[in-house]
Amino acid sequence: MQKAVLVIPARFGSTRLPGKPLRLIAGKPMIQHVYERAISANFDTIIIATDNEKIENCCLDFGASVCMTSINHETGSDRLAEVVKIYNWPDNTIVVNLQGDEPLTPVENLYQVANNLAKHPKASIATLATPILNPQAINNPNVVKVVMDKNGMALYFSRAPIPFQRDNDKTITHQALRHIGIYAYRASYLKTFSNMESCSLEVLEKLEQLRALWHGARIHVDIATKIPAHGVDTEEDLKAVEKIILAH
Repeated sequence: MQKAVLVIPARFGSTRLPGKPLRLIAGKPMIQHVYERAISANFDTIIIATDNEKIENCCLDFGASVCMTSINHETGSDRLAEVVKIYNWPDNTIVVNLQGDEPLTPVENLYQVANNLAKHPKASIATLATPILNPQAINNPNVVKVVMDKNGMALYFSRAPIPFQRDNDKTITHQALRHIGIYAYRASYLKTFSNMESCSLEVLEKLEQLRALWHGARIHVDIATKIPAHGVDTEEDLKAVEKIILAH
């Protein structure tokens, strides 16, 4: 596989949990847990991309490489694009995006998404999904759904229940897939993505990957080899993740 790097976007401003990357989980800042998970995956380069000096200082304290980025980025992909430009990575570099609020991401998934992009030259982005087994999750707007074609290329992402089961036949609920917010990008694509105009679908659904589809990019979706635990968006999530970490 060609060179693969891993970038962890870590934004201080969070509507539901301000200062989220610095919140303590089992005595360590959450961003440190995420970084240590990334370290265990042995990528060529691991960078934490932030817009906040407190996060920068915290990350430097535990030995991470940090890239300071603009405070004006609206999406994690835009922040990654700035990192690619700052480091001037070659166009064929695979850039894996591990969110700074996903301290329980399985290492296997990081490898999987990078390898999938390398194996699918027509795709600009690779990501993962997992079957939705809980009927309530299908109607939950916080659970992003994805539909893909026979070749595993995404057709659409939505917060709405897709595909919609007109006849309410519960025997086909396995077709509903939850999108997992982990991505691998080609560096060449990230360089152009940040210059693309947003689209009405992205604005309506608040899903940045719809911008990519709108402009014609191919996104490869694979079923995750390991189902990840939930990320951290709320105080309740923080407590749940801490319980899991302490149990191990």
